[in-house]
Order: sequence, then C-alpha cells, then structure tokens
Amino acid sequence: MKATRMHWFVENQLHWILDIAFREDQLQARMGYAGKNLALIRKWILNMLKQNTSRKLSLENKRRLCCLSDDYLLESFGCF
Repeated sequence: MKATRMHWFVENQLHWILDIAFREDQLQARMGYAGKNLALIRKWILNMLKQNTSRKLSLENKRRLCCLSDDYLLESFGCF
C-alpha cells in the first residue's frame, strides 16, 4: 500500500509540474505518436530547466525566458 501511494505521489508531482509549466492538459496532439513524442520532449526540457540553477526562477518563468532571451536559451541548452 505504501509503495502504491509513493508511486502516485511521484506521478502526480511530475504531471502537476508539466501542467503548470507547459499547460500539458490543454494540448491536443492526436496524430499517431505525436502526443507521446511531445510528452517526451517536454519532460526532457523540464529536466534541462531544472538543472539550470543560474537564476532563481520558477520553471514556467524559465521556459518563458528561454523564448524571450537567446542568451538564456543557450545558457540552459547550450551544451547540446
């Protein structure tokens, strides 16, 4: 029982973050594997944004800043 609760706790934490930072519940990718592929990309981006600790911002604000600033985008993802 405890293992099941722990699993759902972790699962809910991840999906809540994805919903807040990427508005994942509002997305509608319905062609083939598009939904699964985009979910993998969003999770990869989420992990990259979490690793960048140069500025103390929320994940949603980090995502927005990547859209607004090429310098921050390169700082966050420049190693790839």
